[in-house]
Amino acid sequence: MLKTNVYDMSGKQVGEIELSEAVFGIAPNESVVHDVVKNHLANCRQGTQSALTRAEVSGGGRKPWRQKGTGRARQGSTRAPQWTHGGVVFAPKPRSYSYVLNKKMRRLALKSVLSAKASEQNIVVINEIKMDAPKTGDFAKFLNTVGANCKTLVVTAEPNQNVVLSGRNIPGCQVTFANLINVYDIINATKLVVDQAALAKIEEVFA
Repeated sequence: MLKTNVYDMSGKQVGEIELSEAVFGIAPNESVVHDVVKNHLANCRQGTQSALTRAEVSGGGRKPWRQKGTGRARQGSTRAPQWTHGGVVFAPKPRSYSYVLNKKMRRLALKSVLSAKASEQNIVVINEIKMDAPKTGDFAKFLNTVGANCKTLVVTAEPNQNVVLSGRNIPGCQVTFANLINVYDIINATKLVVDQAALAKIEEVFA
C-alpha cells in the first residue's frame, strides 16, 4: 500500500493520502518511456529548415568554359555543389517530423514515470495550491518550504492564472495542469508538486 503525506502551502503536514497502485506502483518500463520521450521531442521539432539546391540558386545557366582543350576539369555550371555560391547537395526542405504512438504506450510510459517519482519519494502532495495574487517571491518561498527548490513541475487541477504567473519567473519551475501532464516534463523535473485535486484527476484517468 503506497501512502504519502499531504502538506499545506506553509509546509505543515495536514494528513496522509493513499496513492493508487495502478498509477504509482507499477514497475517502470524504460523502453516505452524512451520511445515516448523520443516521440515527444520529434513532435516538438519545427521542421522549417531549408536550403537551395543547384536548381534553385540563381545563375549558372552558361557552361563556364568549353569541354576540351583548356586543361581544366570539365564543368557544366558554376552553380554545381563544388562551386562557391553553388547549390547544396540533398538540401534540407521543410518537413514534419511528427509521428503517432498508440495510446497504450503513452499511458504505460506516463504511469512508469509517475511510479518512478513515487518510489524515489519525489512527489509532494499539497492539499490546495492557490495564490490570491501573482507573487513570485511568495511562490518561491512555498517551493522552498516543501523542499522543491530544484527543478520542479507544479501540477494543479484547473488553470489558475495567479499560480501560473507566480511560478513562471522562477528558474527551473514549470506550472501545468492535470490534463496536460506529459512524460517529458515529469522526467525533466526533479520534484513533482501536485495539488490533491489534481492527483485525484490523474488517478481517475489513468487507474
